[in-house]
Amino acid sequence: MKTTGVVRRIDDLGRIVIPKEIRRTLRIHDGESLEIFVDNEIITLKKYSSLNELANVSKILVESINKEINKDIIITDRDNVIAASGVNKKKYMGKNISSYLENVINDRKSVRIFNEKVKIVDDVEENCNYIIYPIIANGDAVGSAIIVSLENNISESEEKLIKIVAEFLGKHVEE
Repeated sequence: MKTTGVVRRIDDLGRIVIPKEIRRTLRIHDGESLEIFVDNEIITLKKYSSLNELANVSKILVESINKEINKDIIITDRDNVIAASGVNKKKYMGKNISSYLENVINDRKSVRIFNEKVKIVDDVEENCNYIIYPIIANGDAVGSAIIVSLENNISESEEKLIKIVAEFLGKHVEE
């Protein structure tokens, strides 16, 4: 673990200010949840992602869908790809999402992209067909469900399927 030599005082309400540069580097936004861990005299802060709890369910879900429809399926939280299936699984899995996808999630609207170059993750830009649905839980956008097709178009039933995946994961996070 990289240690950073920043000293901060705690105010009267028990708050600690995390410097803007550290928040930007770690992609911590205003209002985001952090987990607090205590070990002896060490306090550790970790970004909290409600979708990380669903990583195993998400992986099984995307693998099952890919097996039937033969299209890449990607599930993200607000920062990373947490599940991916298909031929490009290794390209996406565990990578940071792009600023474009971050904006799509924040806008809370589905996006259909056909035969355009799009950056889903920071270092991969491909000319494909995409449909992106935000995952909404308790009124908050917590991630996205994406279907990707390299060759042919995405059918209406496949679009409905990815919408159902987003809604399912959103409901699952709420419980």
